[in-house]
Amino acid sequence: MGNSTRRLQCQWRRWNYFTHDQSRSRAYRWGEDGLAGFSDVKQFLCFAIALWNGADPILKERLFGLTNSEGNHGEDVKEYYFYLDSTPTHSYMKWLYKYPQRAYPYQDLIETNRKRGRADFEYELIDTGIFNDDRYYDLFVEYAKESPEEILIKITVWNRGPDSATLHLLPHFWSRNQWRWEEENTKPEMHPITGGKDVSSIATIHQYLGQRYLHAAGRPQLLFTDNETNDQRVFGQSNPIPFVKDGINDYVVAGKRDAINSEQTGTKAAAHYLLEIPARKSREVRLRLSDKSEGNDDQFDKAFDDTFTARKVEADDFYESIMPPNIGEDARNVMRQAFAGMLWSKQYNYFDLQRWIEEHELFEHHGAPTRNTGWIHMLNDDVISLPDKWEYPRYAAWDLAFHTRTLSLIDPEFAKSQVQLMLHEVYLHPNGQLPAYEWNFSDVNPPVHAWAAYQLYNAGKASDGRGDTAFLQLTFAKLLLNFTWWVNRKDQADNNVFEGGFLGLDNIGVFDRSQPLPTGGYLEQADGTAWMAFYCLNMLMIALELERIDPNYGEFVERFIEHFFRIAGATDRIGVNEDELWDEEDGFFYDLLRLPDGRAQRLKVRSIVGLLPLFATAVIEEDQINRIPEVEQRITRFMRRNPELFVNIADPNKPGPAWATVAVRIE
Repeated sequence: MGNSTRRLQCQWRRWNYFTHDQSRSRAYRWGEDGLAGFSDVKQFLCFAIALWNGADPILKERLFGLTNSEGNHGEDVKEYYFYLDSTPTHSYMKWLYKYPQRAYPYQDLIETNRKRGRADFEYELIDTGIFNDDRYYDLFVEYAKESPEEILIKITVWNRGPDSATLHLLPHFWSRNQWRWEEENTKPEMHPITGGKDVSSIATIHQYLGQRYLHAAGRPQLLFTDNETNDQRVFGQSNPIPFVKDGINDYVVAGKRDAINSEQTGTKAAAHYLLEIPARKSREVRLRLSDKSEGNDDQFDKAFDDTFTARKVEADDFYESIMPPNIGEDARNVMRQAFAGMLWSKQYNYFDLQRWIEEHELFEHHGAPTRNTGWIHMLNDDVISLPDKWEYPRYAAWDLAFHTRTLSLIDPEFAKSQVQLMLHEVYLHPNGQLPAYEWNFSDVNPPVHAWAAYQLYNAGKASDGRGDTAFLQLTFAKLLLNFTWWVNRKDQADNNVFEGGFLGLDNIGVFDRSQPLPTGGYLEQADGTAWMAFYCLNMLMIALELERIDPNYGEFVERFIEHFFRIAGATDRIGVNEDELWDEEDGFFYDLLRLPDGRAQRLKVRSIVGLLPLFATAVIEEDQINRIPEVEQRITRFMRRNPELFVNIADPNKPGPAWATVAVRIE
């Protein structure tokens, strides 16, 4: 069997290891999911909604989409959901989901997309005709905090169709399964308690959270099972316990009365509402997550409404205070909903890599290298801003850095904590490498954390006139380790031209740049080199800022200016050279293939790779250099000793704008 065949089989196993069909029956090891999901910061207890329209083959407990091997354009969620609002503290949140009244076309979406090629359009949910005649529900889920431990929940269901329709609404309340894999965690238990006359209440005692309750107005039926894998369904083995994760699904959809615990105990529970909704009318459901056992009827009346009104007013006031005054109402709505998307896409990430390796016995593995085994120090146990909750539900270092600039507009402290998170000792590798992403920590993302840190510092300085120098100092110190890793590991020829591999950019090369080259040799990358020049400039700007409070940073100013000039000069040396990134005839930067026999060849693929060197620009004001004359003198001497580095870049001594690999003014 050839290597390419093995790679294809490995890719298939990755995408099919844990399928959507298994998800309702298989307990999750590291984290939970759900519709409009809400949890504590460690995801010990979780809340989400589930739905059944009477036609689907399963409860709608989570979003559905195609995996990389199923979609004609890769992974693709096939649902319509919208993050409508959220404050940074999550004191108020609003979410919308469009749920069809007809049977969801799971198989049609899979089979039709499988038949389509890359040149074809994707086959979307709306293309199936399932929303014809407006036969669907709009479900609005809103959260409002009465206090940090008292969470009010309002679910409004609109029947958009022309006829009356019945919906099973099942708000779920469950414990993440820690007890199955970690002996130090005890198994909690949920059970009903007596509440108000028109209230159904669920109680649980958790070893870390203590007593918690879900109170559901309207006295819905309470269903109980356990958040345990249905081994019989998933693996063909007998179940060690009688009640399993998909028990509520089987009870509601299949009518299996013995699928739920008649004694009403377990680690997963649901409040079962059967809603008859007239055409183009709505029904409302109210619940409370609380640390108080009282679930009185009056807790869902005026006080409930007053809390939602107050939180909405506070949210409006907050966003009014940060909106640019010169934008219209539509732009304000777009901006606010964009912020909501960022805030809803925060997710608790738990992944103990050493434990995972031990559980899978990979330390004893003697075959091909297993990804991530060199990162046994990794212990993810944090809330992290994610690119997307479905298509990319894992963090990526450079995505996260860009997220922080947007998040700083609404929650600067959280933004700074996210920059520093990837530099923490349980993330940053001892050799200085930043983890790229969960899929493969050893991949390489563009080094943009210095840019993010400097942006956040300047944003804070513009706001309070000072800036958080302690944040900048600590971040700079950690980034020195990462910068040194880049220099030592990604400049194979020690010529200030860098590699990097994938570097976070899809579809820009003729082959996967993270894989060994079939020709042998290695690839010098225009984007990898540009990102390092960019890195230098941001470290330089941070050093200039820190030099104001500590003159010792002046040496770093000199260090990063000189390193930048060497990188810029290496991309386009004196004369016409076939072994450099710049192509004089084309006027473009290309990757350079260095072959084992010493030959070099440019890969003339026009893509964003060749434009990235334009990012490596900075403007240094005269006073920033003039205030440290000894550094200015050494830089001037460096320029005189190395004139060849400056032949093909903008003259650093000339004021004014410049278009080139660098625009730095030093006088």
